[in-house]
Amino acid sequence: MKLLITGGAGFIGSAVIRHLIGDTSHEVVNVDCLTYAANLASLPGALASPRYAFEQVDICDRDNLLRVFKEHTPDAVMHLAAESHVDRSIEGPDVFIRTNLVGTCNLLQVALEYWSAPGFESRSNFRFHHVSTDEVYGDLEGTDALFTETTCYAPSSPYSASKAGSDHLVRAWHRTYGLPVIITNCSNNYGPYQFPEKLIPHMILNALAGKPLPVYGNGLQIRDWLYVEDHARALCEVLIRGGVGETYNIGGHNEKRNLEVVETVCDLLEELAPEKPKAVARYRDLITFVEDRPGHDTRYAIDASKIQHQLGWLPEETFESGIGKTVKWYLDHRDWWQQVLTGAYRLQRIGQRP
Repeated sequence: MKLLITGGAGFIGSAVIRHLIGDTSHEVVNVDCLTYAANLASLPGALASPRYAFEQVDICDRDNLLRVFKEHTPDAVMHLAAESHVDRSIEGPDVFIRTNLVGTCNLLQVALEYWSAPGFESRSNFRFHHVSTDEVYGDLEGTDALFTETTCYAPSSPYSASKAGSDHLVRAWHRTYGLPVIITNCSNNYGPYQFPEKLIPHMILNALAGKPLPVYGNGLQIRDWLYVEDHARALCEVLIRGGVGETYNIGGHNEKRNLEVVETVCDLLEELAPEKPKAVARYRDLITFVEDRPGHDTRYAIDASKIQHQLGWLPEETFESGIGKTVKWYLDHRDWWQQVLTGAYRLQRIGQRP
């Protein structure tokens, strides 16, 4: 198959493309406008592959999207392009509405026109796979419940509200126009190549620099943690084998409090990077509690039994094995994240199609 991946230079998208190019025979068309969180250096090996093509296109650019579909004739779409940082959405929600809602609507329309065109040979096998988040379900404070595929939506932040809206658009295009769609909602991802503004890489890099490790509120918020390479495998399984019109929750079966995650990172660094910055006795001493962010959800927890029972997917990594691999990766790939911190990675961007 030839798969069109939006947001393929981002954290999860690049993991999907590395998996597709490295472990399968599928072709990939990476559509990414290269925002601040995108990095082509996250695609080692793919760039030189004859099965990989890159298009620097904004999903809000209808004319360019139409050209990409016409020129590359994909068999399926996996839509990962999104603004995804909650703090940024609180500070400036407009770009989240533009990308996550308007961009998704635009992509749906272009995909519908492409899929509906007379003579489209792959019409019966075409899929539009929309990748979403468990944050659309809201807060599980005070319960032992799990998010299922039928949990009512109750988003708390501009980010999660924009993703909830995009989920509704995808379902509407299926119900109204018959577009063959699939939706997945995942828990918190972590692993290699994650942009340093997210919790785990932010803690690793701050600790290595001897900077404070800011923890919101009391740090007792609970998240389910999913290793990004496990997620990439799951997404490809759903795209190829999932049922049209279905939703699948993807979780790591690893509920951890935020403070526990930060402490685990500190303990691993004690073992793997014992030479600390000057005046730092223990990495845990850098933990600093800061004012909680507005609307901060207390607990997310995924019931991923549907994808397990129907598609046979299970995560390969426990949190303990995955976080160990993650910390070691950041220690071994300083060139990657140092270029991100300095902004040098932006110089790698290309302005023309290959």
